Amino acid sequence: MSSESDSVPAKVSRSARYRIGQVVRHRVYPFRGVIFDVDPTFSNTEEWWNSIPEEVRPVKDQPFYHLYAENETSYYVAYVSEQNLVPDDTGEPVDHPEVGEMFGDLRDGTYHLHAELRH
Repeated sequence: MSSESDSVPAKVSRSARYRIGQVVRHRVYPFRGVIFDVDPTFSNTEEWWNSIPEEVRPVKDQPFYHLYAENETSYYVAYVSEQNLVPDDTGEPVDHPEVGEMFGDLRDGTYHLHAELRH
């Protein structure tokens, strides 16, 4: 006889590959940014999810990152799956105007939270 636990998929515990303050870039699209928050799994609207073309739509069961993002022409907030991010190794600062409100100095590819924001 099978128990209830046999029919319920086990939750996979997974930690985020990237951290708050880290500078990353998108694997496909030409933008980069600073991570300011992380969701352990997809936590946006279905409308947003369905707006992504199916052939490039990432899986939901992975960390998603909130970025202060920039490209050649604008600044914005991006929501990106872990599979679509890579570390940015340029060492260049991110010019997004909100970076300075949350973070201090950029050292070794990572911005450090202002002391009053640290837990």
